[in-house]
Amino acid sequence: MRILVTNDDGIDSIGLHLLALSLADLGDVVVAAPDQEYSGAGAAIGALHLIRPEVHRMSISSLQQIPEVWSVSGPPALCVMFARLGVFGPPPDLVVSGINPGANVGRAIYHSGTVGAALTARNGGINAIAVSQDVADGSFDGQISMEESLSRQLWSSAAEVARVVTIALMTDLPTVAVALNVNVPNCTISEMRGWRHTEVGMVPPRTLGSASLEPKPGHDNAFRVTMNWGQETELPETTDGGAVSAGYVSICELSRMVAHPEPTSVRSALSQLFPQQPNAVS
Repeated sequence: MRILVTNDDGIDSIGLHLLALSLADLGDVVVAAPDQEYSGAGAAIGALHLIRPEVHRMSISSLQQIPEVWSVSGPPALCVMFARLGVFGPPPDLVVSGINPGANVGRAIYHSGTVGAALTARNGGINAIAVSQDVADGSFDGQISMEESLSRQLWSSAAEVARVVTIALMTDLPTVAVALNVNVPNCTISEMRGWRHTEVGMVPPRTLGSASLEPKPGHDNAFRVTMNWGQETELPETTDGGAVSAGYVSICELSRMVAHPEPTSVRSALSQLFPQQPNAVS
């Protein structure tokens, strides 16, 4: 079993390293991750004709157990695409993306590079798991710095959950590729209340509440955007965000994009534009 491990926080992320090490004995593990932060990249691969991505073989002391470690000058979805095309050797049988500091739940999954890597794998016919972990209290509203928040992450808990889920998926690998979104509370395994099979919530536990323009000193007609977090939202435990907030591991399978019947107004308008085709196939 060949396993690609990637993330959206960059090749130096502790979460990435611990995830790779937790899977090292399960198969032929290859690490290929962005050379810098790509949080919020979603499933983007970048404008390839402009970024002209480069790949570098890396030597990282904490990953000595992993024979192949690569950095890519592009987002995580690009790492997955390159792997599928054979850039790092034989294509992987499984992609595991993470560990992301911060839960990827609700509508946040649309923008998550961690989840985007898993979706890109699934779309390419490769089974995938995205692994994220809730962050310490106070990191959203500025009570503590991001550095302090990361220092409070119990990465080993998320790595252990990721290992168990990976083994389970490998035991009966789906013939039609799936993308699992796994979110883990930031506590020890013994402190977790269990796990829940959840649905994707409409919102994450906390969203951006407002945004405003702030003039940039010394620059006419230039502004910075100041963003402020809103209040926490209490979500049902049946949702991904609600389950994690309540101390459960959340696991949900992300559905594919599917086409729905076109709105009646669109059918009417296009029928007028193309009168020679009055009975378009839905």
